[in-house]
Amino acid sequence: MIKLKIKSGDVVKVIAGDHKGSEGKVLRVDREKNKAIVEGVNMVSKHTKPSAKNPQGGIVKKEAPIHISNIALIDPKSKTATKVGIKVEGDKKVRFSKKSNQVL
Repeated sequence: MIKLKIKSGDVVKVIAGDHKGSEGKVLRVDREKNKAIVEGVNMVSKHTKPSAKNPQGGIVKKEAPIHISNIALIDPKSKTATKVGIKVEGDKKVRFSKKSNQVL
């Protein structure tokens, strides 16, 4: 399992695929499969049977996972996609934006 540079709560931009250019907040990261679920991106229609939770059933729109390589973190300063670096400050490892050199 590799170390991922994107975490839950980060604001990311899709840089490849059908949803290229769209932005959203990372809801969940699956480190086993190298995928992330981004809010409002890669929406799919899921057909659900009636249940106690949803007695009507029907078609539900939900986010599907997108591969980590297809998303890039958005730099908080310049509001553009950036690469992420890791450096040691004091005794802690911190992530920083390679564009603005700002700690994330």
